[in-house]
Amino acid sequence: MTSWVNGIGTLLVSAARSSGFGIDLVGQTLRATPCLLTYRRIKDVRDLLFGYILAAFPVTSLVSIVIGMILAIGMGVTLEDFGQEHRIGWLVSATIVREMGALMTAFILAASLGSGIAAEIGTMKVSEEIDALEVMSISPIKFLIVPRVVALILVCPIMTIYADLIGILGGSVISSSQFGVSFTTYQLQALDALDLRDVLQSIGKALVFGGIVAFVGCTQGLLTSGGATGVGQATRRAVVVSFLLVLVVGYIMSWLIYR
Repeated sequence: MTSWVNGIGTLLVSAARSSGFGIDLVGQTLRATPCLLTYRRIKDVRDLLFGYILAAFPVTSLVSIVIGMILAIGMGVTLEDFGQEHRIGWLVSATIVREMGALMTAFILAASLGSGIAAEIGTMKVSEEIDALEVMSISPIKFLIVPRVVALILVCPIMTIYADLIGILGGSVISSSQFGVSFTTYQLQALDALDLRDVLQSIGKALVFGGIVAFVGCTQGLLTSGGATGVGQATRRAVVVSFLLVLVVGYIMSWLIYR
């Protein structure tokens, strides 16, 4: 019984420490954002932005088109029973743009980029490279954290818009091949389901999710200890914590929007 209590206590202390460190990191990053006005930092953000987009592009493409096809076939079977299969485009478009697009993009970025950031910074932490930067009076926040956070915050809405389009396209393939709905009808229904508010809502969620993934990855990387084993644990924690926070924050944002 004592071991269970000690284990729970250790877990709670670790979670509180990570949360406090992460909140402080957010504050330090915001204070350091003026460093982006320098050419060197802008170049770093640009290079990271292109690298992140290229890294996330293949997985986002595959997952988005499959999700769109799954939604179309699941909704199509039900709508077909009521003779409303021409409404597949409306439901697929609304579902992906309002909720699924930003959520699945955040998960993809957390698994691919957030974990990579945690591993990269964690490796620098255990090899004392971050300590060396501080000795040379180079701020790790300005040099490492700010460019990665800004780049990932920008990548998330870009990839979300792309995922929305590919997901809707995947749904059109199924609606045409399985339910006989023409592409024109599907397209008109998809456009009818959306307005500017839906698009802005999706982009807003993506910006928040991108910030969550970036800060969690950086936080876990900076808290890494224990050599190679610690880097692996930090990478795993970055993915798990990002998933949980994205789900919770996504629910809160949806509740606020629809209420």
